[in-house]
Amino acid sequence: MPSILRPSRQSDYDCFSSTTPIVIDNGGSTFRIGWAGELDPRVTFRNVVQRPRHKTTGETVTIVGDHDPALMKYFDYTRTSHRSAFDSNVVYQFEIMEYVLDYGFERLGADGLQVDHPIMMTECVCNPISSRSKMAELLFETYGVPSIAFGVDAAFSYKFNQQHGICTEDGLAVCAGVTTSHVIPFIKGEPVLEACCRTNIGGYHVTDYLRQLLSLKYPYHMSSITWEKAEELKMEHCYVALDYASELEIFQKGKKEAEEKTRSWQLPWVPPPQEEAPSEEELARKAALKEKQGQRLRDMAAAKRSIRITELENELHGLKDLLQQLDQAEETEISSILSKTGYDSRQEIESATQKITQSLRKAKGEQNETEERIDASLAEKYPLTNVPDDMLTPEQLKEKRKQMFLKTTSEGRLRAKQKRFEEESMREKQNQQEEEKRLENPELYLEQLHSRFRELTEKVEQRKRLKTNGARTNGNQNLSGGVGRGERLNAAQKERMRLLTTAAFDRGKGEDTFGARDEDWQLYKLMSKDNDDEENGQEEDEAELARVTSRLQDIDPTFVAKSDTVPLQGTPELPRFRPLTAEDFQIVIGVERFRCPEILFQPNMVGVDQAGLDEMAGVSFRRLSTVDDAVKDRISNSVLVTGGSSLFPGLVPRLEAGIRQIRPYLSPLKVVRASDPILDAWRGAATYAASLQFATQTFSMQDYYEKGEGWLRQHHIQYTL
Repeated sequence: MPSILRPSRQSDYDCFSSTTPIVIDNGGSTFRIGWAGELDPRVTFRNVVQRPRHKTTGETVTIVGDHDPALMKYFDYTRTSHRSAFDSNVVYQFEIMEYVLDYGFERLGADGLQVDHPIMMTECVCNPISSRSKMAELLFETYGVPSIAFGVDAAFSYKFNQQHGICTEDGLAVCAGVTTSHVIPFIKGEPVLEACCRTNIGGYHVTDYLRQLLSLKYPYHMSSITWEKAEELKMEHCYVALDYASELEIFQKGKKEAEEKTRSWQLPWVPPPQEEAPSEEELARKAALKEKQGQRLRDMAAAKRSIRITELENELHGLKDLLQQLDQAEETEISSILSKTGYDSRQEIESATQKITQSLRKAKGEQNETEERIDASLAEKYPLTNVPDDMLTPEQLKEKRKQMFLKTTSEGRLRAKQKRFEEESMREKQNQQEEEKRLENPELYLEQLHSRFRELTEKVEQRKRLKTNGARTNGNQNLSGGVGRGERLNAAQKERMRLLTTAAFDRGKGEDTFGARDEDWQLYKLMSKDNDDEENGQEEDEAELARVTSRLQDIDPTFVAKSDTVPLQGTPELPRFRPLTAEDFQIVIGVERFRCPEILFQPNMVGVDQAGLDEMAGVSFRRLSTVDDAVKDRISNSVLVTGGSSLFPGLVPRLEAGIRQIRPYLSPLKVVRASDPILDAWRGAATYAASLQFATQTFSMQDYYEKGEGWLRQHHIQYTL
């Protein structure tokens, strides 16, 4: 609900005589208090109480009505909520009601708790006697009021509009309140309480239903859809549809009329800063900066390599000097020299020298030893591998097998190392050649590189599709929608199947002798060779595609690899990130505009198995069984709609259409809205209390002590004075 300003204290309380009544409209939503005979109430505030704690002292304070924004920084409102004295429209929490009355009398200007003015208070129709008696007890014993009178708010609103000629003496009051709705028939200006009707649906339920629908529709904006904001949206945008089904069909079909009736609520949103496309100068600057950073890294790597080479050369030079010193030293001096260096033997120094030499060659980028030197060193290391077996003893034969295994392993490692070195050298040479081509003609080089990328991408994708689904050859397709075995085979697999089928056919005429001859096994070698060639070609294409992609990403900042953005068939596409826009922070209110107020006519939409406003009017007409048809026609010709929920656009025509379906054919019907559905109840009560005969309608304190609660049960004021 929109915030109501806290009322100021009145200063003219003592100017009114003690015979001037105080008029209180004790509504379930708003509390209004003022003086009889005036047009508007003096004090108006929300009929709720909240008890927050002070953030520093922890002391609990009582705040009636809307809290003062200036006090929010001093009190903690998170652990408390608003409390009302009402259950539906009946007062049952009189401790809270006492806080409300204290605040109302204090804002009106009364000093202390003594109120020496008669009280005219509104209540709901057919208010329980227990609630009325406790209210009288509170007013008499706590505030010491001289007399009180209770009247129905909807009846006062009807009488006020009757005085202004809006409705007649015989009529029907339809009051759509906050938590309940009532229908009261009037005959000769007096309400017929036996024919009243009530439904526990009102404006509060409309607001709560709107908040629930919007929270379910926009769960990520649930914190913004507060009850107060939903009340504001209801008052600004909701309306009652003349024909609910037809209005719903308009939005279901998405007609242009539905777009015109849709409203949007824009939440706070700050657009992200937009980045402009970089200019050619900016791209050139970034490329130069990237080249400068790359050159800096290369210089750092060269300096580090130079330091490493120097360290290795110094270490190698020291080891060679040590070996030369050992050659010149005598046998007795060798042990003392080795003890100072940390080595145990000459062989260990030679092994370290060999390792450092290899590391130095690797740091300088030189080729490793040739095959002859490798074989020579391995022959020296494994001498038994070249000796015939007939010249060796059994123990030497075992050692020879061991040395053969170690030599084979060492040769494999050295050859693999040599192959990797050659591949790296070839890649460096290829990159150097491509860089020279790029520098000669950058545009032509980039175009050729893109063409090569498209060619390799298509080849790789085609091979993957053949492996997954197979190739459809000769235009033949599986019309049944399935994929046969022949369609799942690629060219190499089909060739192997042909070879196997031919061999089986040649041998099938007689005894199966396939495999008896050596040439039969050449078939398997041929099949294996085809398979190896296919796999090797696939690996080479994928490696070349990766190299071309990497090259394009380095030299073309606008390049995006298609293989990363186009998923294969059958592969689910991952959700992509989309920047948030203002539309993501909009609350669109379309069908909710008329769906929420519809519960006033169809309470079963929110699980309340009761009658709507139009059906309640029909129930009241049926309860007037002792009234003739002429009086009913006069009543239906003066239907007054009052209460805060009657402000919905379209409610009066919808109620008139609903009542017309209930009333007999061609019977008179007129439905009007009150001049002020919210304040007419207080104004009617103020006008009634200002009449000279009001004193005869009150219930005094003396009557309360003498007659007690039983007389309150029979207390009914006469509205026509």
